[in-house]
Amino acid sequence: MRILIADDHRLMREGLRELIKQQGRMIVVGEAENGLAAVRLACELRPDVVLMDIGMPDLNGIEATRQIRREAPEVRVVALSMHADRHFVQQMLGAGAVGYVLKGSAFEDLATAIRTVMAGRLYTSPKIGDVVLDDYVRQLNGTGRGTTASPLSDRERAVLQLLAEGRSNRVIASKLGVSVTTVDSHRKHIMDKLGLHSIAELTKYAVREGLTSAE
Repeated sequence: MRILIADDHRLMREGLRELIKQQGRMIVVGEAENGLAAVRLACELRPDVVLMDIGMPDLNGIEATRQIRREAPEVRVVALSMHADRHFVQQMLGAGAVGYVLKGSAFEDLATAIRTVMAGRLYTSPKIGDVVLDDYVRQLNGTGRGTTASPLSDRERAVLQLLAEGRSNRVIASKLGVSVTTVDSHRKHIMDKLGLHSIAELTKYAVREGLTSAE
C-alpha cells in the first residue's frame, strides 16, 4: 500500500513515516508540507492513500482533497484532524475523503483506517462515527440541514485562503502559477459573490468556513 503523508508539521510526518515502516505491506512514497504540494504529489505519484491533515497553509486539506478526487479519483484520502466538530467532518467527507481519523487516536486506529479504505469501505474514528450516524438519521427524518454548496470556485477558495493568511497578490500569483492581474480579478469576484468589502471581512469568512485557522 503506497502512502502519501500531507501535514505541515515535520515531526508529525516523521513520526507517521516511522510508524508506517513498522507495518506490513505499507510504504511511504512521498511527503507534503502544504495542500498545494499534496495535490501535486498525489497527481504525480498516484499513491493508494493520502493521509491528509486538514489545517495546512497555502491550501487546506479540504480543498486539497476536493482537487485530488477530481484529478486522481482512484486515490483514497483519509483525513487527519484534531477536530471532531460536525462541520469539519461534513466538509471532508463531502470533499471526497473516505476516512476521518482524529489525531488523538492511537496509531492502530490509523492503520485500521488505511486497511479499511483499501478494502473499499468508509472508516471514521469511533467518536466521529457517532457524528456521521447522527447526520444520517437527521437526513432520514428530514431534519438535517445538509451542506450548503460554496458560491466560490476551487480557484477562488484557494485565493481566499491565501488572502486570509496575509499573502500578497504577488505571492499568491507565484504559488498558484497565475498573473497578479488574475489574482486581483479573483479577489474582486470573491468580494462580489460574498457581498464583502474588506480583507478583514474575507478573513472572518475564511475562518468561519474552515478554509484557514484563526492563528
